Amino acid sequence: MTSLRAAFLALSLPLVLCGQDAPTARALLKEMVDADTTGEHGDTTPLVESLARRFREAGVPAGDIAIVGPEARHRNLIVRLRGRSKAKPILVLAHLDVVEAKREDWTRDPFKLTEDGGYYYGRGTQDVKGEASVQAAAFLRMVREGFKPSRDLILALTAGEEGGTFYNGVEWLLANRRELIDAEYCLNGDGGGVIARKGVPRYRTLQTAEKGFYMLELEVTDPGGHSSMPRPGNPIHVLGAALGRLEGFDLPLRVDESHRTFWARMGELEGGELGAAMKALAANPGDAAAAAKVAQDPVANANLRTTVKATLVKGGHAENALPQSAKASLNIRLLPGDDVQEIIELVRRRLADSRIKLTLTSPPRPNPASPLRPDLVAALERATSQQWPGLPVIPCMDTGGSDGAFLRQAGIPTYGISGIPQDEDDVRAHGRDERIRITDFDKGVEAFDRLIREVGN
Repeated sequence: MTSLRAAFLALSLPLVLCGQDAPTARALLKEMVDADTTGEHGDTTPLVESLARRFREAGVPAGDIAIVGPEARHRNLIVRLRGRSKAKPILVLAHLDVVEAKREDWTRDPFKLTEDGGYYYGRGTQDVKGEASVQAAAFLRMVREGFKPSRDLILALTAGEEGGTFYNGVEWLLANRRELIDAEYCLNGDGGGVIARKGVPRYRTLQTAEKGFYMLELEVTDPGGHSSMPRPGNPIHVLGAALGRLEGFDLPLRVDESHRTFWARMGELEGGELGAAMKALAANPGDAAAAAKVAQDPVANANLRTTVKATLVKGGHAENALPQSAKASLNIRLLPGDDVQEIIELVRRRLADSRIKLTLTSPPRPNPASPLRPDLVAALERATSQQWPGLPVIPCMDTGGSDGAFLRQAGIPTYGISGIPQDEDDVRAHGRDERIRITDFDKGVEAFDRLIREVGN
């Protein structure tokens, strides 16, 4: 899941957007949020079937709608809008599943769309049912208007992105039904975004890459024994000391050409001492003082380097027994272009203890960035300037993860294009009382409608 996302719409949209008899994006969002699509105890299939009925009633031929998956639960919806040519399609993607939300943790029911104080509350409003509802509303509008794009447009609303399910929808589609989603490139609603401060948009990002996700297991073993007779080599002590050596361990920073553009433009926007450091880093990636200043911000630091951090520790088997093993999980977030095996070797040297066994538990995967397409950049800039005159568009990398990784690995360039503004200090995705501002959702509906028509033509 990425940090630059959001979601949602007002009770009544202007008729120019949806048409008097069309379901509004707000109605779609309510239907999506009200559906429990968690991996643990929910299901995307009833929601997918309901959305499919909407598209059939709007006039999409049954043969251009697919409800697919390996089992009856957690299915995926694919809708194809036929174009005028045989050019390779454009894929539009969002996921319908959400992370767990417990009623006792929330002020309101997380699985009921609630309007309060100018916001819509509910699990998935930011991540990422807001964008899914915006996309579905735009496709329904194009169908009702008889809009004929220059090439096929494919909408994929999928399951399994957040985990907790028995499979990932995009990964399964690529392996089993690639013909349904094969495309020249993908527009991913689960990435990029319009970043605001106190409700005022500052810039829009076009996500062209994301960090790779790997898990590295550290393990120390020992015969154990009675706790009354301790001896050197206690696995918990050995592992704890080694983990302590990882505190403050920063991998080398890397500023490639695309990141130099990012830091230069962000420096202009940020201003002040931090902005000056960003511009200095863009001009000279070897400027250690500028890098240290920029890296004080956790998000900026994550953009500068591959990171390795402990996320889980397990050890021992009884209170009165010496431990026979201790394990720790390290999460590696890999910059595109870095080699995970080289990173593991740097970690091994830092730990400096041969008693610790290192095992990469995630399969090695390529982690390519998508090339900047001039036609897509121009379309996004046109659509953005129509919605927010003067708002700059900045290519970026997402430090989190999304299904875009599977598509890039399969050779389908993918671009994060979320269009619902989100305040930089109000990121609640995966958290308590997830919400989006109603007026921002309105703007996001219009923004995506403009963008899909730009690329569709």
